[in-house]
Amino acid sequence: MKEMYIPPKYEVLRDQSKCVSCGLCVKECAEGVHFVDAKTGKYRTDDQKCVYCHRCVCVCPTHALQIARSRDTYPENANWDGQTVNELYRQAQTGGVLLSSMGSPKPLPVFWDRLLVNASQVTNPSIDPLREPMETRLFLGRRTAEAVRDENGLLKDTLAPQLELKVPVLFAAMSYGSVSYNVHESLARAAETLGTYYNTGEGGLHEDFYKYGKNTIVQVASGRFGVFRDYLETAAAVEIKMGQGAKPGIGGHLPGAKITEDVAETRMIPVGTDAISPAPHHDIYSIEDLRQLVYTVKEATDYKKPVIVKIAAVHNCAAIASGIARSGADVIAIDGYRGGTGAAPTRIRDNVGIPIELALASVDTRLREEGIRDNVSLIAGGSIRSSSDVLKAVALGADACYIGTAALMALGCHLCGACQSGRCNWGIATQRPDLVKRLDPEEGARRLVNLVTAWNLEIQEMMGGMGINSIEALRGNRLMLRGVGLTDTELKILGVRYAGQSL
Repeated sequence: MKEMYIPPKYEVLRDQSKCVSCGLCVKECAEGVHFVDAKTGKYRTDDQKCVYCHRCVCVCPTHALQIARSRDTYPENANWDGQTVNELYRQAQTGGVLLSSMGSPKPLPVFWDRLLVNASQVTNPSIDPLREPMETRLFLGRRTAEAVRDENGLLKDTLAPQLELKVPVLFAAMSYGSVSYNVHESLARAAETLGTYYNTGEGGLHEDFYKYGKNTIVQVASGRFGVFRDYLETAAAVEIKMGQGAKPGIGGHLPGAKITEDVAETRMIPVGTDAISPAPHHDIYSIEDLRQLVYTVKEATDYKKPVIVKIAAVHNCAAIASGIARSGADVIAIDGYRGGTGAAPTRIRDNVGIPIELALASVDTRLREEGIRDNVSLIAGGSIRSSSDVLKAVALGADACYIGTAALMALGCHLCGACQSGRCNWGIATQRPDLVKRLDPEEGARRLVNLVTAWNLEIQEMMGGMGINSIEALRGNRLMLRGVGLTDTELKILGVRYAGQSL
């Protein structure tokens, strides 16, 4: 039987009148889209290979290239759209699980865009951040402390270890292997400059980056890749990864092609072998088991570092968070449905989990109702796209936010969604030396610092307009939010009033 024809997703359009046959498109495209026809000597394209990374368009000196959605489509059908048909044909050919990267592109509601921020006027005057102090510094960790006095009657410091952030933004977990060495260096440098933290993900910490330890969060995941004493002691905090927003309920998978010698040494596995982390931690099947691991990590680090537990946003995350808050953990990180990934089964990425906005609000509400909100700090992640998203997340109950995809975009990511191939043309999700060197860590760090600095200025402006002068005063202050285009149920879960509704 003849193989089923699958139309390409994109078409590469070349204006022959502008093309000077410089060969940059061939040289720069790791996907092999561009080539020289051996018979005619003309430059041609294989549209089937194009992932719309935009590299060729950006480097073409005469602007001879454009990329458009393919005009070669199937008959119109509201139920069977082109992507659904393509995926069905592909699985019929291969018998394999579809893999995707980045966050889900499905057109589900983005609740950030349906929340508006209240401003202050007259009775609660606004604050000018250019002339009055605005505090965006915060601390992450357990806030409960016993009043204990020493033999002289002076209060002793019994506060649990804290992370100090100068901005309410951290760089999310992205493992070495899924992203390049230069990405990690960019993140580490930027975190140090900004006074915040970057997260290693579950791939261990390259020895070159131990010098950034005071701005590093290391992760302990189910595969325990790269976890040993020095790794834990070097970091400012340790995160136990129980789940991930892009793929709740399953483990991780880094293809063997990405396990180069450096990655293998960092992860402590053989070169070229697939790094597969199991779905559960095989020693954790209850909150009691999790508590044991939390205190094992605390023992291993002499109780000097906060312990974070990361969970995926799912229907019962509020109950789970309640247990974690009692387990001894200092911080809970919640990763929402739209969170990015280097590789995940497409069906899971697009259909499992819930939006971070709803999960965050439900967790904060539950912890407050049970009187244990100060037992933990909350970090929200999973498609935080702008400073206004950060501000709204804090008003919904977060102490700070993780950014991953936004950080990669600042480094040059074009959201082509082909991270799993390892052929990232921007030097981000790849281990190929010729591609990795396309990202300059110094320039990458500068761009990340610019992004977060700009966000922090915008946050101060918005806080000033709200009549609030510290990020701590905004935490959980849902009176400063109003909803538009939301159902009564959504408003109830979010804990906000409808726009125009008075107190």
